Amino acid sequence: MTKNTKVSLTVVAVVVAVVAALLVVTNLGEDAPAAQVDAPPVVPASILVRPDSHRLSDPAGSKVTVVEFLDLECEACGAAFPGLERLRAEYGDRVTFVMRYFPIPSHQNAELAARAVEAAGKQGKLEPMYRLMFEKQPEWGDQQVSHRETFLGFARELGLDLQAFEKALDDPATLGRVLADRTDGANIGVEGTPTFFVNGVKFTGSPSYQGLKAVIDRELAK
Repeated sequence: MTKNTKVSLTVVAVVVAVVAALLVVTNLGEDAPAAQVDAPPVVPASILVRPDSHRLSDPAGSKVTVVEFLDLECEACGAAFPGLERLRAEYGDRVTFVMRYFPIPSHQNAELAARAVEAAGKQGKLEPMYRLMFEKQPEWGDQQVSHRETFLGFARELGLDLQAFEKALDDPATLGRVLADRTDGANIGVEGTPTFFVNGVKFTGSPSYQGLKAVIDRELAK
C-alpha cells in the first residue's frame, strides 16, 4: 500500500467517524426534548384552597380554579386587579376564583390591610373592603406610616360596626389567619406577588387579563 493510499484511507476514516458522531448527536438532540420535558408540577388542591380560603366565586361544577396570592399594598397586584375583576365578571359562572393573602414584610401596611379585609369579612363585607383596598391603593400604599385610620375610614364608608371591626382587626386569630395563608404560599414556592395558580399549576406568564384568559380558556376546553 502506497503512502498516498494510506493517507487517503486515514482521511476517509476520520470523515466517517465525524459524520457518525454528528448523526449520534443529532439523534440525541431529537430525542432529548421528549425525554427531558416534564409536565409542570401540580400543587395539591388541599393546600391551594383550604376550607376557610376566600372564594370570590364558586360555581357548581367548576372545572377551573384560579388562586391568587396577593399583597394588598403591592402595585403589581393593584395593576392586575381590574383584569381579575373583568375575568370574574366573564367567567364567574364557570370558574372558581380564590383570594389568598401574602403580605410582603417590607410593605408597611400590607399585613394591616389584610387584617382589615379579614375583619370586614366578619361582618359580611370582605369583598367590598378588598375592592376598596385596591381602588384606593394610591392613597395609602408604599408609605412608611401606619394607615390604620385610613382603614377605619374604609370601614365607616362600608357602614361597618366600628367597635366590632376594631376588635376583629386586633384579634390574634385574625393575624393568624393572614399568616397561615402566607405560610402556605411560601411552602409552595410563592416568592412575590401577584402569584397565580390555575388548576394547581403556577402561572408563569404576564398577570394580565389576556394572559390569564388564555390559560383559563385552555383549561375550560379540556
